[in-house]
Amino acid sequence: MNEIINILKVKKSIPLDQFINISLYDKKFGYYMKKNPLGKDGDFITSPLVSNLFGEMVAIWCVAFWEHIGKPKKFLLVELGPGDGTLCNDLLKTFVKFENFYSSLEINLLEISNKLKKIQKLKINNEKVKWINDTNKINYGPVIFIGNEFFDALPIKQIYKKKKIFFEKYVSLSKNDKKIKFLYKKANNSLIKRLRNLNLISSGKIVEYPIEAIKFLETIAKKINRFDGGLLTFDYGYKNKKRQNTLQSVKNHKKINLLFKPGHSDITSHLNFKLFKEILKKNNLNVTKITNQGEFLKKLGILERANILSQKMTFKEKANMFYRLKRLVNSDEMGNIFKVLFAQTKGKKFSLGF
Repeated sequence: MNEIINILKVKKSIPLDQFINISLYDKKFGYYMKKNPLGKDGDFITSPLVSNLFGEMVAIWCVAFWEHIGKPKKFLLVELGPGDGTLCNDLLKTFVKFENFYSSLEINLLEISNKLKKIQKLKINNEKVKWINDTNKINYGPVIFIGNEFFDALPIKQIYKKKKIFFEKYVSLSKNDKKIKFLYKKANNSLIKRLRNLNLISSGKIVEYPIEAIKFLETIAKKINRFDGGLLTFDYGYKNKKRQNTLQSVKNHKKINLLFKPGHSDITSHLNFKLFKEILKKNNLNVTKITNQGEFLKKLGILERANILSQKMTFKEKANMFYRLKRLVNSDEMGNIFKVLFAQTKGKKFSLGF
């Protein structure tokens, strides 16, 4: 908190995306840099932590994709923001059952938090896995990028429209320099032009501009175009244009005020999947369909797999597994709000799960 206040005392105000970036990723002060946010004792739970069946299904999908592109002798999987390492660990448990695939595989975990890296290394002890902190380290392929709740935590800008004038959301200090507040400044012409180019300006008062996610998508697209492969990402978001404030802060599994103790809570926003699709297509990738998590996992056979596993379980174990499965796939839980997007090299038509 003091870090942000000190910055604001000097700069007077900073754009929302800079505020999010400092709150989450500042080397000393950032939320992701100093704690494990995941799990029952953390602030939120992700699909891999709900059930290991999630990782198993993603692993089967990866093996099928590898087969589809001709079983290359070298194959790179890059997990974006691997959290506490649970997904990677679950993937490896399944991958090892496919001998030819496993012998061709290398995994890179893209992680900038030393705190999370230590947690991941305690969980993952495998010579196939390397840690990287920069996409420039990716220098061969085919490469498949996997992201689970990665893009939602990248900084965004918010622009408000009032009487045909656009205002950008900033963060500044109150008069006594003790509290943080929002401030609106007239948006500059280059920002408005970028929003127009992305077709983000239409009816409604609020525009969310995922400035960092777009940069990341463009970087990933270059790697896929150069080395072949694809991007598979799971995140909460919407397919149709939404003109509302989706920014939220979470602490102890509850939503809290975004400006309350920044650096001590998670900050996320919902993904505009239609925009993501357009960005990836502009960058020469093929995106056939965006589906939801429930449909994707069901098409991969998660229900059938659960039924097979349940035959050797006690009643208590079975009840626990199906309760967790329900959380992953039911439309009133994670099954519908979480969307799944797959982008691949132009001309390729792998569609398992979609």
